[in-house]
Formats: sequence, structure tokens, C-alpha cells
Amino acid sequence: MGRGRAKAKQTKVARELKYFSPDTDLSALERELHGSSYAEPERSSDVDDGEDYDDDYGKWASGQR
Repeated sequence: MGRGRAKAKQTKVARELKYFSPDTDLSALERELHGSSYAEPERSSDVDDGEDYDDDYGKWASGQR
């Protein structure tokens, strides 16, 4: 397929997507938005929270190199 035909096909698909308006199920959207409450994920014990390392940047920035 040549470039002209490929571009024409892309244009046709883009036009169909632009002007196609499916029926929106607003009740399903409302259920999804008001569904279960957000639960923050638990922190893993193997994650380093950074408390036991030297702050090299802080030393550098304050002139304590």
C-alpha cells in the first residue's frame, strides 16, 4: 500500500473517531466514580525510608564539604 492510500486510511479512521459519539452510560460512570473508597497501599518493610543515610547534598549545599 502506498503512502497516499495509507494516509487516506488514517484520515478516514481519524474522522470516524472524531465524529463518532457512542451512547454514554451515565449510571455506570456514577457507580465507578462513587464506588469503593480509596485505600492507601501499605508500605513495604523492605523500602528504605531514607532516615539512615548521610545527606550529602545538604552538606554540599551548606558548604560543609
